[in-house]
Amino acid sequence: MSEPETGRYLYAVCRGLDPAVVREVTALYAAPLELVAHQDLAAVVSTVPMAVFGEEALRRNLEDMTWLEDVVRLHDDVVRAVAVRAPTAPMRLATVCFDDAAVRARLRAMYIDLSHVLDRVEGCSEWSVKVLAPPDELAEAQVAAAAPSSGADYLRRKQTEARRRATRDDSAADAAARIHDELARLSRASRRLPPQDPRLSGLRGTMVLNAAFLVPDADRASFATLLDQLRADGGEVVVDARGPWPPYSFAMLDAR
Repeated sequence: MSEPETGRYLYAVCRGLDPAVVREVTALYAAPLELVAHQDLAAVVSTVPMAVFGEEALRRNLEDMTWLEDVVRLHDDVVRAVAVRAPTAPMRLATVCFDDAAVRARLRAMYIDLSHVLDRVEGCSEWSVKVLAPPDELAEAQVAAAAPSSGADYLRRKQTEARRRATRDDSAADAAARIHDELARLSRASRRLPPQDPRLSGLRGTMVLNAAFLVPDADRASFATLLDQLRADGGEVVVDARGPWPPYSFAMLDAR
C-alpha cells in the first residue's frame, strides 16, 4: 500500500481542553490545529505533507538544522499554548500518524499511561535549574604566568592545582546537593539530568547539577522566592534557573 499524501502530526495529548483554544494557535505549515478525542483525552493535531514527514524524508530533514529549528519552535509553541489551559502530555517531535483512526488507536493503546501522566502534571509547571562552578580564572592565570623553576617544581604545581580543583569540585557538589534538596521540598517531583555541554547550554563553568522540578502552580511564587535566596547565598557556585515551562521532563511519553 502506498504512503498517503498527508498525515496527522501529534503535538500533545490533553484532558479537558476547550476546542476554542486550538483555533488561536499557528500550527506547522499554517494548517489549522484540531482535536482528535478518545474518551476524556484529546490529541492536538494538524495535517502535514508526508513528502516532508514520511520516514525517508524525515530522516533527511532531521539533518537540516534550519528545518529542524523551525519545527521545534512551532511544536513548542503549540505545546506551550495548550499547556497553560489544560493538563498536557507533550508528544515527541515529529510524531506522525496516517489518519485520525490511527491517532485514536494510539490514544487507546496509551490511555492508562497518559492518564497517569496527566494526573501527575495537572496544576504544575516545570522549572529548569542548573548549578555551575565558574572557572577560577585568577588562579589559572597565576599558574600560567609563573614559569616553573624545574621539573620537580612543575610536578608540585600540577599536584597542588589538582588538589585545589578537587576541593573546589567537592564544595560545589555539596552546594548543588543542598540546592537540589531545598528546591525538591517545594516540588511534586524532580529529575536529575545529565550535565550539558557548555556549547549547548551557553553557560560558563563546570555544571554540577542539571535538574528539572515539577512545581505546583500554587507554589510558584514560593519556588521563585527560594530560587532568589539560593542565587544570593550560592557562594562559589552559580544558580541558573528558567521557567515556568510545560512539564516536558515529567509528561513526555515514548510515542512509538
